[in-house]
Amino acid sequence: MPLKRRVWVEVDLGKLRKNYARIAAAVKPAKVLCVMKANAYGLGVEPYAAALASTDCAGFGVAEPFEALQLAELLSQPTAAHSNIQTFKHSRKPIQILSSILPDEIAPMVEAGVTLPVIDVPTAKLINAAAKKLKTTAKVHFKLDTGMGRLGILAKDAPRVIREVKRLSNLDCEGIFSHCPMAYDPSNTFTEDQIDLFEAILKDVAKSGITFKVVHIAASDAINNFPRAARPPFTQVRTGINLHGSFDPNGKRVLKVDSVLTLKTRVAQVRELPAGTTLGYGRTWCLNKSTRVATISAGYADGLPLALTNRGHVLIKGVPCPVIGRISMDYTTVDVSRVPDVTPGDEVVCLGRSGKFQVTPDDWATLKDTHAYEIICSFGNRVERVYV
Repeated sequence: MPLKRRVWVEVDLGKLRKNYARIAAAVKPAKVLCVMKANAYGLGVEPYAAALASTDCAGFGVAEPFEALQLAELLSQPTAAHSNIQTFKHSRKPIQILSSILPDEIAPMVEAGVTLPVIDVPTAKLINAAAKKLKTTAKVHFKLDTGMGRLGILAKDAPRVIREVKRLSNLDCEGIFSHCPMAYDPSNTFTEDQIDLFEAILKDVAKSGITFKVVHIAASDAINNFPRAARPPFTQVRTGINLHGSFDPNGKRVLKVDSVLTLKTRVAQVRELPAGTTLGYGRTWCLNKSTRVATISAGYADGLPLALTNRGHVLIKGVPCPVIGRISMDYTTVDVSRVPDVTPGDEVVCLGRSGKFQVTPDDWATLKDTHAYEIICSFGNRVERVYV
């Protein structure tokens, strides 16, 4: 009998597809680019791509070349386990790098047919030269910095740069995009100002007859908080965290999406501990009465935030069991006084639903004063990924 992992995350690919369908319906006629960076936020890019293969998504967005090559290889060599990839392969949907491209990365990406970001004129010229050498045309999107302050063409320079790059011979300047740092806050006017600035740039270059097939500024937060960012002149949106069924702690939650993941572990030991017993590093919890305490086989190395210490809870047999004592790297102690029949080996739901109760990545994010992105990306490499 194969040895069973102590900690695993179940990813519901059916819910993933439903989440995609709800997002696509909400932004229609704009298309949806599915963001698969960081191995689909650590949950597994291969099964994610397979699950989304039969949808009408506009393609996949990634952060860097190795992620792009991983997807390109996956799409060119479908496996029996993920036969839906064949559908995606034949649809010729793009893989797009959404961040930056370094000089030594350009030729392999052009050869692989990856859509590349133009962040300045020198980069555009290098992409053009690589495409010319390979006797092909490279597809690019202009990346504008309309206020993120991280990467891209400064807004004041954008019309000049776009006109100059459009004259290069081996580039298909298909798209233009930007990114919003404040879209999680619907009360802040900065995102509206960014959209105005973006649209002004589009109107400026249109005077020279320059238009774009693909125009996008909205990621998950803007889809929920700024519906204008999914309407013309915008033709596309990007989404990652909403595919997983999570949101930023702030802002609206217009999309009716469900969490796709359930993080589980097992009970290691159950003991009746006397009053006065202190638990864990730092002795942060002292039992004020005799208490039935279970030690579960998951800790911060598996993604449980230290912020759950003495505040969070897990679900055992559908019952919320408070975390008591500081979370360790490999173990966590919980109060199971309300679950008298719990025994070693029993299943524990750390994230997900059990009975009528549910713990979501957003719940953990609130306790940790962070966002669901960090929670989902934090599952350790010993956490098995199981797809259902």
